[in-house]
Amino acid sequence: MNEKGFEGLKVWQKAHALMLDIHKRLISVILKVSKDERFDLVAQIRSSSKSVPANIAEGHGRFYYGDNVRFCYNAHGSLDETISHLRAAIDLEYCSRDLYENLRAQADETRRMLNGYIDWLKEKKVGEKEPGANLRIREDQVEYIIHPEDDNL
Repeated sequence: MNEKGFEGLKVWQKAHALMLDIHKRLISVILKVSKDERFDLVAQIRSSSKSVPANIAEGHGRFYYGDNVRFCYNAHGSLDETISHLRAAIDLEYCSRDLYENLRAQADETRRMLNGYIDWLKEKKVGEKEPGANLRIREDQVEYIIHPEDDNL
């Protein structure tokens, strides 16, 4: 495996491993128990679990730490969504308690690592001096006039 770039990040590796375990271990179990979930819970947990490492990778590809942090927050939200789907799987009795607890422990460890990575990014402010990092977009307030009698607008 290439250890450079985002693939070298321990937090990405952990999020990727969680996604793989969900796909290889949980989804097959859900589909054996309930074919109806193929387009519901399965689709949701596939999407949310893939989104965690994808957002970490996308943030890593940004030059400004603020963008990276924002994508890590997106990853955090996707991780919470994944945990919610895991909870649904156990509550609906689609998976064993052991499988749930294993995946939940992986998710909790991913959260701790992601929080640590976010703190590190904020502290180090990687990319703070990149060209354009301090630029702000501001639009002057414009007054819009609406003419209700003009049907040609």
